[in-house]
Amino acid sequence: MTAPAAAATAVPTPLRVPAFRRFLLANLVSATGSAMAPLALAYAVLGQGGGAGSLGVVLATNSVPTIVFTLAGGVLADRFSRSRILFLGNLLAGLAQGALAMLVATHHATTASIAGCGFASGVAAAFTAPAAAGVVGQLVPADQLLRANALVRLPNNAVKVLGPVAAGLIVAMGGPGWALSWDALSFLVASLLLLGLRLDAPVARAGGALADLRAGWAGFRSRVWLWTYTAAGTVVVAAWLAGYQLLGPLVTAEHYSGARSWGLVQGAFASGLLAGTVLCLRWKPYRLLAVAVATGAGLCLPLAALALGLGLPWVMAAAALAGIGLDVAVVAWNTALQQHVPQGEMGRMSAFNGVGERLAIPLGYLITALAAHAWAGRTVLLVCAGVIAVTTLLNLCVRDVYRVNRR
Repeated sequence: MTAPAAAATAVPTPLRVPAFRRFLLANLVSATGSAMAPLALAYAVLGQGGGAGSLGVVLATNSVPTIVFTLAGGVLADRFSRSRILFLGNLLAGLAQGALAMLVATHHATTASIAGCGFASGVAAAFTAPAAAGVVGQLVPADQLLRANALVRLPNNAVKVLGPVAAGLIVAMGGPGWALSWDALSFLVASLLLLGLRLDAPVARAGGALADLRAGWAGFRSRVWLWTYTAAGTVVVAAWLAGYQLLGPLVTAEHYSGARSWGLVQGAFASGLLAGTVLCLRWKPYRLLAVAVATGAGLCLPLAALALGLGLPWVMAAAALAGIGLDVAVVAWNTALQQHVPQGEMGRMSAFNGVGERLAIPLGYLITALAAHAWAGRTVLLVCAGVIAVTTLLNLCVRDVYRVNRR
């Protein structure tokens, strides 16, 4: 146990732990910039003459490193100080976004240069995500993990409601360069806050990185609940993103009022995420993994509502319920992982899970796009909703799901 976690023993709330408050503040600061970045990035690409193809290249370049380098990030997170990894990752992301903001503000941005900065940001995310997964367990005692995970999610979800609106105003008044500058500054401030955590490495390791990776894979395969949840997540995440991000805007453009309706649906989903976080601050489910699996099934609701042509208020209600379920699932899953995986393996187990859930996303986009050319968008949306529901039911049939409970 590290010094901060030892000092936190028997505390009534994670907020009494100074190191956790510092970590929480760093998350809040970086979240304000991250919530503005997608809109600013889109308008930066459009502003230099790019279209949908250019934006697709930029988004792909940003996402590829999170698949390629996450396993390496997981190995490092189990060998070195996670607070130092988070500091360096946020610093790299801040420098990359700062360079992008300067290129955009001086009108020297091209698709290639924007994609290059996005690649650097993706590399930073690949190394910080596994480290962040294990930090909370080093900062607070086991009986406070559920509440601590909810508190970590709270600032991220709160700014998701207001961040895009603020970004739209900033881009409209001053251009995307200003929003990207704030994103860069938020990462740099967060890196300075994280520098003060000074957490020790989880365990002393004598073998090499490849030996750690092989041992991590063996540990991942030996935990049936972990690899079955990851396998189900591979399907659910791909079906959700393909249905929501790809077909959602198209269906609302054809059958609703277009961007206005889609904006309301996204706002309802973000509000649901925030409500889910508030719920997790009070609710402490015992069957952590079963709750994570079951509540994740709520993602099929807005897809089904759009597919069935329900009125916009019903679609918004379905999106809000999906947001609530998703956030409960994330908090319950993070807590289950932290309580049932030793600290010395957390980085690698989180990395294998993260890579597994992302692997099928590009294929899901491709299959869904091809299917939308052959069938109506609503029909494909209904299929995506059905895939999520069936996969969830199959995962709930795994016996080990009911053995990973709150300690």
